[in-house]
Amino acid sequence: MAEPEFTATGVRIGKRLRSLTRAGQVRISDGRLELLTSYGSEIDSAPVQAVRASKPWFAHEDRALADVNGTRYSLTLGEHDPAPGRPGPPSARRFIEAVRRAAGHSG
Repeated sequence: MAEPEFTATGVRIGKRLRSLTRAGQVRISDGRLELLTSYGSEIDSAPVQAVRASKPWFAHEDRALADVNGTRYSLTLGEHDPAPGRPGPPSARRFIEAVRRAAGHSG
C-alpha cells in the first residue's frame, strides 16, 4: 500500500449540526478520500474525483467542508495544539489542496 498523500488525525467531523466524532481521521490514499472515526471505522469514503472540498467563507482557518457521496461534512482540522516535539495539525487549506492534487486538478 502506498504512503497516504494526506493524513490528519484529531479531526472533528460533523454532519449538519451533529458531531460524528471529535477525534476522527481524514486520509487521502490511492485516489480515495476516507473519513474515519477515532477507532478507524469508516464514516464515508469516495474517489477523490467525486469529492468536493471547500472552505466556508465565514469560518476559521481550521474549518473545511467536504461533499462526499452527496453528504456534506464539516471538518475541523487544526483544533488541537500539537504534542511537544510533534508537527502541528494540517490546515483546511492543505486539505483542500490535497484533494485537488489527488483528483488531478491544478491550482
